[in-house]
Amino acid sequence: MVLKPRIVPYDLRVLRVLNSRMILSEKDKLDLFYIGKGYKGEVQFDLLTEQLQEGSIVLNDLLLKCGNTFF
Repeated sequence: MVLKPRIVPYDLRVLRVLNSRMILSEKDKLDLFYIGKGYKGEVQFDLLTEQLQEGSIVLNDLLLKCGNTFF
């Protein structure tokens, strides 16, 4: 059961629009690549978690902190 559906991150949407309208700097191109790659992986993970047994709860898009590490 998915409680919070996945949405395309704001940064990714902005970079995609800018990429179609102008020539991005190398840093922005890398950001677009890595943010897009991360989003694609999250969507693939969502497809895998859809196959879990009933009674499972999936919370997407959480940012947790343990010590000085965010995950």
